[in-house]
Amino acid sequence: MRPFTYERATDARAAVAAASRPGAKFISGGTNLLDLMKLDVEHPSHLVDISRLPLKDIEELPDGGLRIGAQASNSDVAADTRVRDRYPVLCQALVAGASGQLRNKASVGGNILQRTRCPYFYDTAAGCNKRDPGSGCSAIGGYNRIHAILGASDACIATHPSDMAVAMAALEAQIELLGAEGSARRVTIADFHLLPGDTPHIETVLRPGEMITGVVLPPPPQGRQLYRKVRDRASYEFALVSVAVIVSTDGGTINAARVVFGGVAHKPWRSVEAEAALLGEPATMSTYRVAAEAAMRGAAGQGDNDFKIELAKRTLCSTLLQATEAS
Repeated sequence: MRPFTYERATDARAAVAAASRPGAKFISGGTNLLDLMKLDVEHPSHLVDISRLPLKDIEELPDGGLRIGAQASNSDVAADTRVRDRYPVLCQALVAGASGQLRNKASVGGNILQRTRCPYFYDTAAGCNKRDPGSGCSAIGGYNRIHAILGASDACIATHPSDMAVAMAALEAQIELLGAEGSARRVTIADFHLLPGDTPHIETVLRPGEMITGVVLPPPPQGRQLYRKVRDRASYEFALVSVAVIVSTDGGTINAARVVFGGVAHKPWRSVEAEAALLGEPATMSTYRVAAEAAMRGAAGQGDNDFKIELAKRTLCSTLLQATEAS
């Protein structure tokens, strides 16, 4: 690990000002950043500790939604009765992620910003355009079993690892940001993460020094919420494929649907194609198969990860079946 300086922020504006300096980075729970620093993937010269800022509250909003502070721990959010009752898909996704100890430490803001678990990104001897722009992508033509099947490019086929962000995309969450000179804005989570294109090292729309201060959840949508994660082992493992669905039926006909995949792209992947194939159709397996085919129409494997295309289809079908049977 390279030498660095450290300061503990006293308020949000001071934190943003400190992090605007070249080489500075925020640190909160540190569950991702510290690992990357030890491996020399990340090497900030200055750390701004924001873990003690008063951004941990989960607050009721007048419209029936919730605002979750960026420093709220994953465990606290998953255990909150309002989240469990109104946004079960978020609770399920959080519990499916990492271990209990890591969820106790990891923050909501940090979870959104966590970086890919591509092994070539972690291996500084390998080519990785995300870590070292212009060095190539060793995953293309390499061992790519866990990599993207949607939204990838010739520069990068990494995936985003967050479970929580997939559920938040289904809930159409908005991310609150604080920037230089106290400027504040909101960005939908759908627009927050970027696809790789030619610049996979630019992962989000964050501006220099900008900090996540909270996440706003709109009022709960109609329908049954469900999150399913398929992984190589039962715990402490990242998704090969995950699916968050919110689906409502009336008299056996689907009248509202949201579908978001995880583990398949550079960002949580909302499938408007699958949603369109579901609306107005009977809640049957044949409908779900049509929706699954629509969702994966543009998918492309790289060899080792070809199986993920069929896995994603089957996971969506089984999740929709479970959601509509329960409703």
